[in-house]
Amino acid sequence: MDHDHQRQAPRFWGSRYSMGLLVIGAVAAYFLLTEHLAHVISALPFLLLLACPLMHIFMHHGHGGHGHHHDAPDSDKQVERGGPS
Repeated sequence: MDHDHQRQAPRFWGSRYSMGLLVIGAVAAYFLLTEHLAHVISALPFLLLLACPLMHIFMHHGHGGHGHHHDAPDSDKQVERGGPS
């Protein structure tokens, strides 16, 4: 029998390896939090301060990228900024 369709490899998140990785990660997170809770809590303010520049770096593309739209007409720029001022 000849089949025209080819067999595709399963995606990683749908495989049994991903489920094992998730279980191992959950167990590691549980023991990390139960055994080192004082260390984790003391690091939270620093993680909050670190989150600000990381969010700016990774989420910067969401607001237009500081005027890189040179080919757009002026009416589009006014709509993008919230209308004429």
